[in-house]
Amino acid sequence: MRDIRRKVRRAQTIVPFGVGGIIDLRGESFVAADIRSWAAKGERVESPRLAAKLGVEGFRSAPVIPSGKAAYATRIGPVYVRFPKWLFCPQCRDMQLWRPDREVRDKQPTCMRCAGKPQLAPMRFIQVCRAGHMADIDWRRWAHSRSESHAQRQCQVRRLRFVATPESSGLEALRVVCAVCRAGRNLAGISQKNILKQTGLRCTGSHPWHSEVDEADPCEETPQAVQRGASNVYFPIVHSAIDIPAPAGLSEEDELSQNVVNHFLWPDFISAGDSPIADSYKVVIASKCGVPVDFVESLGRRIAGDAGGPSAADDSDDDLSIAEWAAFSAPESVSGSKTFSVRRTSLGIDHEDPGSMQVLTTGISAVVVADRVREVRALEGFSRYEPSSGESEEDGGGRVASVNTHARAQWLPAVETYGEGIFIAVDEERVSSWERIPSVREWTRRIERNLNASFKADRLRSKSGPELLPRFVMLHTLAHHFIRQLSYDSGYNAASLRERVYARSHAPDSHFPPQAGVFIYTAAGDAEGTLGGLVRQGQQPNLAETLIRLLESAQWCSQDPLCADSTGRSLANLNRAACHACTLLPETCCEIDNSLLDRTLLIGDDEIPGFFREVVRAAIEESAGAVDLP
Repeated sequence: MRDIRRKVRRAQTIVPFGVGGIIDLRGESFVAADIRSWAAKGERVESPRLAAKLGVEGFRSAPVIPSGKAAYATRIGPVYVRFPKWLFCPQCRDMQLWRPDREVRDKQPTCMRCAGKPQLAPMRFIQVCRAGHMADIDWRRWAHSRSESHAQRQCQVRRLRFVATPESSGLEALRVVCAVCRAGRNLAGISQKNILKQTGLRCTGSHPWHSEVDEADPCEETPQAVQRGASNVYFPIVHSAIDIPAPAGLSEEDELSQNVVNHFLWPDFISAGDSPIADSYKVVIASKCGVPVDFVESLGRRIAGDAGGPSAADDSDDDLSIAEWAAFSAPESVSGSKTFSVRRTSLGIDHEDPGSMQVLTTGISAVVVADRVREVRALEGFSRYEPSSGESEEDGGGRVASVNTHARAQWLPAVETYGEGIFIAVDEERVSSWERIPSVREWTRRIERNLNASFKADRLRSKSGPELLPRFVMLHTLAHHFIRQLSYDSGYNAASLRERVYARSHAPDSHFPPQAGVFIYTAAGDAEGTLGGLVRQGQQPNLAETLIRLLESAQWCSQDPLCADSTGRSLANLNRAACHACTLLPETCCEIDNSLLDRTLLIGDDEIPGFFREVVRAAIEESAGAVDLP
């Protein structure tokens, strides 16, 4: 493979140009190879909680090449492979199957037959399957698939032309023609399901970065033709965790216990049970953590006894949210950390402030500003054509392809970002009383029925918990409107902010505390990481004014009354009163794909009492009283 250099930002090696993702650069198209192509010089990223959740040894990030030194540095970063390999000349329309030995450093592929050597363009369509495989379409087979004469059916020549005919329009005007036998076929209907199967094409069971020595996977999935820039070509599976240090004041035994539980082999030790391999795990963990083997064994028995067997409340997603919720709920318990600096503040509302703000403060129980937080984002794998529905393949959806397509991934590519944020917790007693209102619970049950029928049910349940609570939909909608309002007030653009919703339900026998809060933080890894604008908006009196304005703006949508009266929106009808004009955000902001949103549960309507309905009413009365009538 020739050493061809292009520039990609470190954060882009996770999303959107992570392993398996396609990137277009000045008319060229590349795909990111798997982590086998990463050099051993990748910088280690520490996140024990996330590593334990994903069952890997650790994480690595792509090394940064200093500015101006790219021409002198050896290959130390991820490898991107030219894809698709079928290219065509925009002048003579000849198609060429490009080979790596024809690459010239820092030069684009050019046509050697035409004057001026125009740059070759990649073919628009490729084939993918639900198992995560991707390959070039066999254009020779496509061109000869409707051959009439015997000579055309027996033609094995790969000299093809990609021509455009003026007699028609659309895909019918584009034809792939054999330059020798003149057999050809237009692209009409190429996007239809099973069209490649009808043509006789099968999935190759390989990935574009596989070499000739790599053995293809036996794949029985039906390949589908898609445009290489289509949204269903690449669905990355990204996990994130905020770096939460150990609470201050822990005893020595508690610190040792936390080190043992955070070891990357701990999940394997717990799942091994009484099998012989559990003894090996136990010895390794004890040696690495500097504790006796009996300590590891007793800790495992205690945790297994407390759990009472596997349950939905014991999954690793829940564990991440529990630790983060505890840290934000008691910020004074964490001190002296360089990566997690939080402090408690308040809305700063007294009896002289307007009535809407006084009503608002009764629903907000805590406000915490994070001057510095560290987030680790790791890429576990990807799926194609259809998003992954979870671990079960029978439920539909695409299958997850690992970032290491040759063996089990021992480490995952990741990136760490530093930023700031605002945490808001709503009053548990008030939100519990609100959830017991029959109309609120029935409204949420309708959304939950759509959730149960969705192919994304498993993935969304990992965030919402075993039961979809009204507080989750309400707080998720609040987080979206909070980000939209902060994009006006703080100076950050909306795509630079992210959300974390803490409203997860637990199993009935769980001892975990209830959650009811949101955390809005910066997600950019560049200069927009810690500008200070978000922390300033989280202090008084700015935060109260921001919350009042976002609740007032949530009443109006340019799509009303269609949006406000909706009984099912977006994919699988997982949204209610929420659309692009009022609530939806860029995909990078939302942790559950802009799903489970509803302005009705936030501000209410004639039938459903929203959690902040009284705040909105008080604000409207104040606005009406401030108008001077003639």
